[in-house]
Amino acid sequence: MTEQSVASGRDLARQALAAYKATAKTAPAPQPKRRRTRRADRGTGRDPLLLGAALGTINAEQGWGIGLGGGTILDQWATLCPQYADHVQPAAYDQDRGRLDLRPSSHAYAAQLRLLGGQLCKQINTKLGRDVVRSIRVLPVGGAPAAPAPVATADAPAPAPAGPVRTRETASPGYRKALKSALAHRPGAGATNPHIVAAVRRQDQCLADPARREPPEAFTDAVAAHEALTVKGPVDSLDASIRAALARKHLGDQPVRRAFDVA
Repeated sequence: MTEQSVASGRDLARQALAAYKATAKTAPAPQPKRRRTRRADRGTGRDPLLLGAALGTINAEQGWGIGLGGGTILDQWATLCPQYADHVQPAAYDQDRGRLDLRPSSHAYAAQLRLLGGQLCKQINTKLGRDVVRSIRVLPVGGAPAAPAPVATADAPAPAPAGPVRTRETASPGYRKALKSALAHRPGAGATNPHIVAAVRRQDQCLADPARREPPEAFTDAVAAHEALTVKGPVDSLDASIRAALARKHLGDQPVRRAFDVA
């Protein structure tokens, strides 16, 4: 008669893992948890309702009270848990799970939250008047919540300076020494380089020398064109026709005006 071999712990672990994988392939996917709502009794619906009663009915049917409770915890943390206001910061609230995430400022407060988490949930729910927090998750240690900065208003006076206002008379000795040196080496408003003044004077003398100018006969074309453009007279006059002919002769782009042409 043969003896059956006994499976070791490692073999049993492999068999359990294989069975779990085979079951996971055929198992249905988990459905997301839906929010629980309840329907309030409205009666026949014909009776008049007050505004507060109508809002309370809608709040109960839609489950809005849970979400508002989570926002109340984060906003009123200092009132709900004054003993942890300066050392624990509420980070987030999971509405579906009823879980409150807290971030302590030190490892001592982290250990205290883990030990007294149930009592803290009871304290918060008692002050809110309903069961909103069911569990607490302690996050890694972080900084303590910073106090909000004061909001400056338009009517608030400007803060006084911490020390006396510095001026040129009360400035440091180094600043006054640098300012004195800059003022001493500042060029004057009318000071000009003598070499530049001499060059400008020589240029003016060359321009004023008649021997260096070209004779007027070298600019006959320009003079005629200028007279044709500037001197105006009657359109049908003989002088206008002559000027137009001269302009066409020198410029080549204007038509010849005759004495009896009509404009």
